[in-house]
Amino acid sequence: MPGVELVAWAGPDIPENGAFFQDNAIQKAVFARDWLLRRGSYANDEMDGVLADDSGLCVEALFGGPGVLSARFAPHLSYPEKNRLLLGMINQGESRTAMFVCVLAFAPLATPLPKPFTVSGVVRGSLAFDVRGGGGFGYDPIFIPDGYDRTFGELDAGTKNRLSHRSNAARALAERLGILP
Repeated sequence: MPGVELVAWAGPDIPENGAFFQDNAIQKAVFARDWLLRRGSYANDEMDGVLADDSGLCVEALFGGPGVLSARFAPHLSYPEKNRLLLGMINQGESRTAMFVCVLAFAPLATPLPKPFTVSGVVRGSLAFDVRGGGGFGYDPIFIPDGYDRTFGELDAGTKNRLSHRSNAARALAERLGILP
């Protein structure tokens, strides 16, 4: 059964200016694939394609924000400050429903070049009333996944990773590529 070997990106910065997660993920995967092909420098002949992601936190009370702008939300602030700011933007009595979204784009390396495709993963939950926990990163200390009473920042890494939007997207990709048992 085929496997996957991930190689970290070592090329130029890739623009992210799409309106949707899918736009940014595809933009990054195609940019990286085309850059590698122009240079003739991909890992080896067994490299099947380029994988990129875009992900973020979507909050119902903020009309889906920060969403695709999650990484660029309040760029002058640290994540603990961003988390406090975001929580302060939700008025008392408003929905605290939220979800993390991850879209993976796969740009195959073949001749002729096939179109890239995307898969996605989500984890639904709600926002805490305050920042809780020191684990994880980003918005983890304010997100409580459905069925739990602790934030991703409070849950152990194994539980968080099993539930996460990224792991759900990775499972969807593995299924699409036929590499699941």
